[in-house]
Amino acid sequence: MIHRPASAKSEQVADAIARDIRAGRVAHGTRLESEGAMMARFAVSRNTVRRGLQMLSRQGLIATRTGIGSFVTCDGTAIDSNLGWTVALSHGFTRVETRTLRIARAPCPRIDRHPGISPDGAAGDYLQIDRLRHCHDANHAISLERARLPWRAVFQDVLTLGLQEGSLNRTLQNHGLVPSTGEEVVNVIPQLGQDDAAIMGRAAGDPMLCLTRVTRLVDGSVLEYVQSTLDPLRFGLRMVF
Repeated sequence: MIHRPASAKSEQVADAIARDIRAGRVAHGTRLESEGAMMARFAVSRNTVRRGLQMLSRQGLIATRTGIGSFVTCDGTAIDSNLGWTVALSHGFTRVETRTLRIARAPCPRIDRHPGISPDGAAGDYLQIDRLRHCHDANHAISLERARLPWRAVFQDVLTLGLQEGSLNRTLQNHGLVPSTGEEVVNVIPQLGQDDAAIMGRAAGDPMLCLTRVTRLVDGSVLEYVQSTLDPLRFGLRMVF
């Protein structure tokens, strides 16, 4: 009889579940079977199952909520935000609806004070675009995006014509505005505020992810400042090194 070490058994559990996720047999957002069911399915101990789930979590494939269960957070498709979120999300999810809530020109003192946005802290107008995204299998929004772009004369037609093909990236590219550098910071929102909860159709107090993105042109000037509130069951942070 061959006795496999516990780590090998945990890898076997993780690999089997990962194959199901990547093959689409278990859709993103789906709650996995219980630990007891996995113990019976793989003929292993509870600790072995838990180590396997931890491996899947580190790979960015699932998220575990204590007392609730483990949920699939990835369908094996990486989201490339350089494509523009509307395009990137359509690659990772099926039937994603993007709704533009607001396009306006207005000052934004909070952004003026953000380090590196305005070198002298001077007030200025911004092209402000708020967008909401829904996935077909969710009753609530999966993301709320607020983009703030220091005003440029070429943005005037956006106020009247809207975004080209619904894409901010494509609109900017068609105006010759292509980011050269950028940075992204991910934080946790412990409790979603009432106003954003109402917009997203979620419960106030839900934990969410917050992605802050700043891109710059080749001359170092800020092209856009974007803050996105994200469903933690759909999005995660993955680092490759």
